Amino acid sequence: MQYTVEQIRNLVDEAKAKAYAAADAHENKYYPEGGWGACGFAWVNIWGIKGNTKLGRAMKAAGIEKDYSGAHSIWNPSKYPTQNVSTLEAGAQAAAQVFKDAGFTAYAGSRLD
Repeated sequence: MQYTVEQIRNLVDEAKAKAYAAADAHENKYYPEGGWGACGFAWVNIWGIKGNTKLGRAMKAAGIEKDYSGAHSIWNPSKYPTQNVSTLEAGAQAAAQVFKDAGFTAYAGSRLD
């Protein structure tokens, strides 16, 4: 799998846009009156990329750093203005799907606060 830094940046931009749209749709469907669910965090982990490879260096140059688990991670890809974990999860799942569609092994993750 070969991607340039610019192509990865474009994937990140697409993932963030789709994450925001998914989070907004989730919030409007399940919390139309502005109510809250459980508070938490969500992210996307992209697995199987060694940091010392051409792809790993391109990921880092595009702003995607490795986390403590060894995965390249995008924290809160939707940047949706809420702490509602289910809304943030919806966004993270949409972002992970963009990377899956591009051939990466990507999963959404979340935890309660």
